[in-house]
Amino acid sequence: MIHTFDNALRRLVQKPERILQSLVRTGDRCLDLGCGYGYFTIPMADLAGQDGSVTAADLQEKMLAGVARRARRAGLESRIRLHLVDSSGLPFRDEFDCALAFWMLHEVPDQAKTLEQIHLALKGGGRFLLVEPNGHVTGQEFRQSMSLAEGAGFTMIDEPRVFYSRAALMKRR
Repeated sequence: MIHTFDNALRRLVQKPERILQSLVRTGDRCLDLGCGYGYFTIPMADLAGQDGSVTAADLQEKMLAGVARRARRAGLESRIRLHLVDSSGLPFRDEFDCALAFWMLHEVPDQAKTLEQIHLALKGGGRFLLVEPNGHVTGQEFRQSMSLAEGAGFTMIDEPRVFYSRAALMKRR
C-alpha cells in the first residue's frame, strides 16, 4: 500500500519541494503528521536546513522505522526526531513553526481534537498545510474540516494547488 503513495510517478505530479516551499523556511522546527515512510519528512528536513528539524509523527512503528532508514541514507538523521503517536494525542506545546497533515486528517476519528492539538503544537503565527485527497474527501467534507480548523484557531492564508488534492495553507492566530 505504501508504494502507492511513495514512488517515482508520484514525484512527477506531487513534487515535495514545490508543495513545501510555502510552508517550510530555513531554521524551522517542523511537524510531519502521518509521515508514513517520510515522503515529505526528508524534503522538509532538507528545506529546514542545518538549524532546523522535523518531528515525524505516525501511528505505526513500521513507518517510523522507514523514515529512520531514509534519513540515514540522506544524511539527515540528526535533523529528524521520530514520534510514535498513541491514543493520548500530541504532547507538543508551542514547539513548531510549521506542520503538515498530508492525506491523513480524513482518517482521524476526532478531527476537531486533532486540529486543536496541531494548533497547540504550533508557535504563534505558525503555519499549517492541510492536504486531503479528492477521491476520498468531497468538497463539502473539506469545507467541514476547514470550519473545524477555524474553530481550533487557524486562519486561511492560501489555497495552494496540489495535484489530485484539496489544500489549505493556514496560520495559527
